[in-house]
Amino acid sequence: MLLAKVTGTLVATRKEPTLEGLKLLVVRPCDVKGNPSGAALIAADAVGAGLGEVVLLAAGSSARQTEATKERPVDSVIMAIVDLLEVDGETTFEKVPVTVPP
Repeated sequence: MLLAKVTGTLVATRKEPTLEGLKLLVVRPCDVKGNPSGAALIAADAVGAGLGEVVLLAAGSSARQTEATKERPVDSVIMAIVDLLEVDGETTFEKVPVTVPP
């Protein structure tokens, strides 16, 4: 599993029919503080992630084991949105809650 940050979306008007209805996002691997640390890749979204969120990825054959990606030709899947990350007793990343004015 990898940590990554959602940096964009991918729109494809023509694609493998089994990918219809599956949201594809651009993500960059990141460190435990949420700072990008690798090259961008495309991941299928199984949990409704959004731009700027830190997420947990599964890659390879494991990416095809979620309900959203079962039997689909994907190599990376977003399977969790990270709310809090703690390493050695120290909080290294915490999702900032979004507040909407009334």
